[in-house]
Amino acid sequence: MADRGGLRTGEVAERAGVNVETLRYYERRGLLAQPARSIGGHRTYPPEPITLLAIIKAAQRLGFTLGEVAELMDTGRRRHPTPDLQARARSKPVEIERKVSDLRAIHGRLEEIVAARCDSLTNCTCPACPMPFADLADPDGAAR
Repeated sequence: MADRGGLRTGEVAERAGVNVETLRYYERRGLLAQPARSIGGHRTYPPEPITLLAIIKAAQRLGFTLGEVAELMDTGRRRHPTPDLQARARSKPVEIERKVSDLRAIHGRLEEIVAARCDSLTNCTCPACPMPFADLADPDGAAR
């Protein structure tokens, strides 16, 4: 229920699709302004943070870290913003391609593990185990 025209923490979180702890964390990080307090001490928000939370989540889905989002928002709040978003947006595809390459390598390794029928992370009994560092996991330190 709204308190004197403001939204309570749970309402904002629900409408924005985040949990209450995320909302409070974003406040601590300075991504969201500290809300007003009701006479009873409850946080009361105007509706604007809901849109701001949607923007933050959208930027994260584009590959920006929360730290980068905070920096970009800070830049945007300045009287004369810099073209920082353009520069960062240009560099993101390279970073994403690197992550995609890493994920493909992980995918390939997992397929090898499935095909080899590995049965344990630390004591696999399959022949020619493709698990990385299998020898390091052996408590006796003996090579396979």
